[in-house]
Amino acid sequence: MPSSVSSSPVIIRCQGLLFDMDGILISSLGSVERSWTKWANMRGLDPVHVLSVIHGRRAIESAAELRPDLDAEQELKLLEEIEVADGDGIEVLPGVKELLAKLPANRWTVVTSATEKLARSRLAGQGLPVPERIITADSVPQGKPHPMPYIEGAKLLGFAPETCVVFEDSASGVKAGEAAGCTVIGTTFSHDPADLKAADYLVTDLTGLQVAISDAGLELGFQPLSF
Repeated sequence: MPSSVSSSPVIIRCQGLLFDMDGILISSLGSVERSWTKWANMRGLDPVHVLSVIHGRRAIESAAELRPDLDAEQELKLLEEIEVADGDGIEVLPGVKELLAKLPANRWTVVTSATEKLARSRLAGQGLPVPERIITADSVPQGKPHPMPYIEGAKLLGFAPETCVVFEDSASGVKAGEAAGCTVIGTTFSHDPADLKAADYLVTDLTGLQVAISDAGLELGFQPLSF
C-alpha cells in the first residue's frame, strides 16, 4: 500500500491519454449509489450487496449477474433513466479542468463503463469538454476488467495501446488498462490503494500533473505516491 510520502518525480512519454470518467474526471458516487439503491429496492435486492458489486463495470453486466431472470437490456434502460434523472451532487474532481484544457483534442478520450447517453450527460452537465468519440458501455461487447475498452480507446485515437496512458480509480479498470498493455496511473480518490496494486503509478488525483506537447507526442510529469 502506498504511503502519503511521494516518491521521486516521474516523466512519461506517450502518445495518447485514456481517462475513466467516474472517480477520475468527475465524482458521481452519490448519484450512482442512490440510483442503484432505487433499482435494488424495485427488484427486491439487498442494496448493500448491490453496491458492493457494481463499481468499475458495465451496468448491463451487473444487472445480468444480480437478476439473471430479467431482461438485462431492459434493466439497463431503466437504470440509465434513473441515473440520467439524478444529477445531484456531481462535481468535477481536482486538477481535471486544468489538465484537459492543455490537451489537444486528438490526444485524449474517455473510456467509461457508463452508457453513451449517461456519460455525455454527466460530462456536459459539469462543463467539461466532451470528445467527439468516446468508448462507453455501448461501444464494446466486453467491459472492464477485460482489456477491450482500452484497446478500442487507443485504436480510436490511432495509437498502439502501449503508447497510451490510462487513468483509473477502480481495480477492474486498472486490470483492464494493464491487460491492454497501457501504462496505468491509478488514483486513490474512491478505492483502497491496496486494490490498485496492478497500477504502474498511484496519485491522489490529477492535481499537479504537468503536460508538454510536441510533434513527438506528450510528456507527462508528476509526483507519484510511494508504494
